Amino acid sequence: MENIRPAAVAGLFYPASNDELVQLVNNELSQVTLKSQHSPLAIIVPHAGYIYSGAIAASVFKYLQNFRSIIKRILLIGPSHRVDFQGLALSNADFFQTPLGKVRLDKNSQVKLLNIPDIQLLDQAHENEHSLEVQLPFLQQVLDSFSLIPIVAGRASAELVAQTIDTIWDGEETLIVISSDLSHYHDYKTAQELDNTTSKAILDLDYTSISSANACGYVGINGLLLFAKNRHLKASIIDVRNSGDTAGDKNSVVGYGGYIFEEQSHAVKQP
Repeated sequence: MENIRPAAVAGLFYPASNDELVQLVNNELSQVTLKSQHSPLAIIVPHAGYIYSGAIAASVFKYLQNFRSIIKRILLIGPSHRVDFQGLALSNADFFQTPLGKVRLDKNSQVKLLNIPDIQLLDQAHENEHSLEVQLPFLQQVLDSFSLIPIVAGRASAELVAQTIDTIWDGEETLIVISSDLSHYHDYKTAQELDNTTSKAILDLDYTSISSANACGYVGINGLLLFAKNRHLKASIIDVRNSGDTAGDKNSVVGYGGYIFEEQSHAVKQP
C-alpha cells in the first residue's frame, strides 16, 4: 500500500481546491516578466502563504518553465518550524500529496543520504511542516514529471547541508530548492535594511554571516552558499520584498527573497 504524506496546509497557505490553486499559481506566474536569461541549478524561494509571498516565489519559478522537460529531480530543503531535532530529516513516505496530485519520492537518493551521519528518517518533522509543501504546487505547474527528495532541516551545519547537496547533485536534471523567508516582524524600513544585508551575503556566497535573525531557513541557505562557493556558481537576486509590499501593513513585516544560482558562464548581470 502506498505511504502518502497528505497536504497539511491546503486551505491555509494556499487553496485546497484543485481549480482554485491552478488558477492562483498560473495567475502569479502570468504576472512575471523575465528581465534576463538564467539557467537555474539552485534557487531560494519563500514559503509564506501565497497571498504574502506567492508573487516573489513566482518570480523565480517562472524561470523554470524553459527547463520543464530537463529538470527531473528536486532536492527540496526547508526549515523545521514545529519539531526540534539535530541534523536533517528525510521522510518514509512514497508520495507527497497536494491538491494538484502526488509527487513521487526518490527512494534511491534517500538511501544514499542515510549513509551520512546526522541524516535520519523522521516523519514527525514532515507531518505538519509547511516550508516544503508550499513549494510543490508551483513546481507541479512549471515542470513536467519529477521526483522529490524532501528534507526538513533541524540544527545542522552548512557543511552537512553542502555535503547533502553534493551527494545528490548531478547536473541540470537536478534542481536544488531552498525554502526560506527572510527577516521576521520588524518595521518596514528595518526589514528592508536587514534583507538587503542578507541579499548581499547571498551574492557574496558568504555562508558564515546569515543566522536565524536574517532568515528562518538559514541552515539550508548557508549550506547552499558553501556548495555554490565550492562549485564556483554565481548567485543573482530576482526579487526581494516583504509583506508590507504584498498583503500586510508596514508596522511588522516578514521579508521574502527570490534568488537563482547558476554556472558562471550562464549568469547574466541583472539590469
